Amino acid sequence: MARNNKTLVPEAKAALDQFKMEAASEVGVTLNQGYNGDLTSKQAGSIGGQMVKKMVEKYENDIKNK
Repeated sequence: MARNNKTLVPEAKAALDQFKMEAASEVGVTLNQGYNGDLTSKQAGSIGGQMVKKMVEKYENDIKNK
């Protein structure tokens, strides 16, 4: 299966990288700038899960505040 890691909005790359670093810190995973291929699947999943959790929370708050 082909993977597409392209950022849909290139101007958002720096903000997305910062978001990923914050999510990693919140779940206790240390990320390095650049290559992080030595992470376990559990660590990577924890980071992704935290990012999704925060995005859903923001979306719900945005809806609530309309």
